[in-house]
Amino acid sequence: MLVPSTNTTNEIEYGRLAPDLQVHTGRLGKGGDTPFSPSKDADVAYQAQLLGEARVEVIMLAQTSASLFADDYDAVTVKRMTDASGVPSLTSAQAIGRALKALGASRVAMATPYSEEVIGRARRYYQTKYGVETVAWESLGATNAYAIGKMDASLVEAAFRRIDRPDIDALVVPGGNFPTMDRIAAWERQFGKPVITTNQAALWAVLQAMKVDTPLPGKGRLLEQLPAG
Repeated sequence: MLVPSTNTTNEIEYGRLAPDLQVHTGRLGKGGDTPFSPSKDADVAYQAQLLGEARVEVIMLAQTSASLFADDYDAVTVKRMTDASGVPSLTSAQAIGRALKALGASRVAMATPYSEEVIGRARRYYQTKYGVETVAWESLGATNAYAIGKMDASLVEAAFRRIDRPDIDALVVPGGNFPTMDRIAAWERQFGKPVITTNQAALWAVLQAMKVDTPLPGKGRLLEQLPAG
């Protein structure tokens, strides 16, 4: 996986997986002047090349907000990663969209550390690219990546209580640096519907690409049921 240099969560959450799943990481420098800007394109290419030399099977960019800044970001960046590494690649924003489609979710509620501006970009992204409507949302008010990594996941539960509605198919928590993986199953039991987070969806998409069909219990129905998508 490729992560922004400020990310301190992905390696921890993915380090608790089955021992036969190896995760290797490349770090990316910041490419813009806002808290959620995409990483440097040159870093994406170089770090993807190095991961390719490690003979990984797939590369995932764990920076959901980056995909929201340009309509062609996913296509351009996936090609950049694949050309540099020689292996299939994807972004975590794509993974969330594909996961929602695999679960048949077309109306969602979103609780995220992102600002209202970035949430607006996310709503447009999932509507235009995946036909998923965000009908309720709440910003948890993080001002930068460091704040996201230190946020308490209980903020999500409180937000879900405020924005959940009967007509919502799934609850979504974008933010790769937000430590939430261990809370997903409990939230699903509490709210009675799927919960999709950046790191969970990205892992599911990677397993799909690798054709791994071994369920991962305790991380929500997406990783327990492994729906095709």
